[in-house]
Amino acid sequence: MDLARRLAVARGDEPADLVVRGGRVLSVFTREWLETGIAIADGHVAGLGDYEGAEELDASGRFVVPGFIDAHMHLESPKLLPDEFARLVLPLGTTAVVADPHELANVLGTDGVHWLLDFCAELPLDVYFMASSSVPASHFESPRRALNEGDLQGLLRRRRVLGLAEMMNFPGVVAGDASELAKLALTGAGHVDGHAPGVVGKELNAYAAAGIRSDHEALTVEEGRERLRAGMWVLIREASMARNLRALLPLVEEFGTARIAFCTDDKDPDDIAENGHVNGMVREAVAAGIAAEDALVLASLNPALWHGLDHLGALAPGFQADVLILPDLESFDPELVLKRGRAVEEIARSEVPEWVKHTVRIEPVGAERFRIDWPGEADARVIGLVPDQIVTESLVEAPTLHDGQAVADPERDLAKIAVVERHLGTGRIGLGLVRGFGLQRGALGSTVAHDAHNLVVVGMNDADMARVVERLAELGGGIVAVENGAVLAELPLPVGGLLSDLPLAEVVERSRACTEAAERLGCRGSTPFLTMSFLALSVIPSLKITDQGLVDVDRFELVPLQVA
Repeated sequence: MDLARRLAVARGDEPADLVVRGGRVLSVFTREWLETGIAIADGHVAGLGDYEGAEELDASGRFVVPGFIDAHMHLESPKLLPDEFARLVLPLGTTAVVADPHELANVLGTDGVHWLLDFCAELPLDVYFMASSSVPASHFESPRRALNEGDLQGLLRRRRVLGLAEMMNFPGVVAGDASELAKLALTGAGHVDGHAPGVVGKELNAYAAAGIRSDHEALTVEEGRERLRAGMWVLIREASMARNLRALLPLVEEFGTARIAFCTDDKDPDDIAENGHVNGMVREAVAAGIAAEDALVLASLNPALWHGLDHLGALAPGFQADVLILPDLESFDPELVLKRGRAVEEIARSEVPEWVKHTVRIEPVGAERFRIDWPGEADARVIGLVPDQIVTESLVEAPTLHDGQAVADPERDLAKIAVVERHLGTGRIGLGLVRGFGLQRGALGSTVAHDAHNLVVVGMNDADMARVVERLAELGGGIVAVENGAVLAELPLPVGGLLSDLPLAEVVERSRACTEAAERLGCRGSTPFLTMSFLALSVIPSLKITDQGLVDVDRFELVPLQVA
């Protein structure tokens, strides 16, 4: 970067590389639309005004805004290799993301995270990382190997690692657990993302007092308001499943845009392809009555401010020239995306080493492993789904019994669920019951099971559940729908059991086919596999399941399936 030349262009002494003329340029600092040109030199904005350039771009009648930044997401969730992810979201206006790679960290340890960092280094999409603070998310989960303080310190030294990722063990932080406080004391851990679902009052005070200054888990205006008052940033999430945007937009109307930013957290590839990425959040916010200028700030400047990315998020002198040309302020589908002042060229496909594959290590699992013997008339703990949310209810009710076993019952919308340990071949399986899927027959399974990413399967009969496990082992990971022993649809995910090595179009097609197969089996809701994956996350209230058994998240302890 030649700063002297950029200053010469800013002064008007030398021509810019590119001048964008004729458009209405958003100043994210004053919320004004400026009738001005943008002079770009060496990938940065040199100045706003009347400039000459080697090339010119006519943006007449269009709106010119900074590129969108996703304040918190997991690169693994779209199930795409990062180069394919970049191909998907760059045309939608996402020019930078801040990722927590704890999915891959649970499966491959720090070696996997360092590989991911290297993979993303040359992408036109700017990918920044937070060092995964919670591997495992809790002691109820079984990753391949826990990350220790040395692992985190090594990650924090890496270029593009900004700080410590979401502190998911919020009970440990609030209680002052020594191991959690040691993470917060690491060099480079002064910038910390939070994860505090349902935490309020004095417990929230303790969480914020630990130096944690953001949260993307607020579900209600009341929770969001309390976080803002505690000096925290509220990262409004609109994921494929956890859709919190509409519920939290009143915060913007009440307090303005200060300390609020947009994030996607976890999005399916077909959801992004059909409904957009961060641009979809801007579109929905404006449709809900938020001023376009405010929505654009929440998607650009504010994520950059929270993460200290001082060169991103604005079209002003010295900022990186990530530029979106929008035809209107309704669809927010860019007509053109400039990354560092240039149109994005074709992104070369990258090779994947063999060592990041072959991560499903399980012995053959027969149907008998899913049998739930049920002596007596005891009630059962049942995981109750909450539509479009990753929180669940903890229900207690009588199970449906047959020949001394607790069985799935389609008339009661009651399915079996199991989590099979798949990293070390221990043979450990947690069994439970779940209500709310709508599943009538067959079984669904996935090696995407937050956050330890053991194998999760939901089914209406034991034989189909066993077939799902068998097929996922054959694939080396993926998502699968089975009926009467036959595979209806599948998406192989051989990279860590989390990512596909297929091209974008095929991943989207196969992902959509799996969702449609689940719907044919009776599933309700638009994200059956994503819904299933979060049932294994032991730090989201209220009742979850891991390979170790049922977890009462509110009490933060393992509990038996039978209620005494």
